[in-house]
Amino acid sequence: MQTLCLKAGVLIAFGATALPAHASNCANRDMVVERLQSKYHEELAAGGIQKTSPANAVVEVWASHETGTFTVLLTRPNGVTCVVATGTDWHQTDWSASKTGTKG
Repeated sequence: MQTLCLKAGVLIAFGATALPAHASNCANRDMVVERLQSKYHEELAAGGIQKTSPANAVVEVWASHETGTFTVLLTRPNGVTCVVATGTDWHQTDWSASKTGTKG
């Protein structure tokens, strides 16, 4: 019984200190961008500011018209960029064609 409690305690301790699964998908922004450009032929397609507390973050979508791949990045103020999503079959909407002159 004592051994079982010890094993359970060790497992709980490891679980509590484990890094999130997405932590391995983070690096310096320059390194991430270079990889997207060289390996996947992606380029910046869209972006904006995610207003969060205590600091804002930059959200970017990188995509390749050549391969159809895309990657969503989140960059914190300290320059660390994390890949939050990837996919295929990228398509882009032409906002200028969809505007009819009415204000929303």
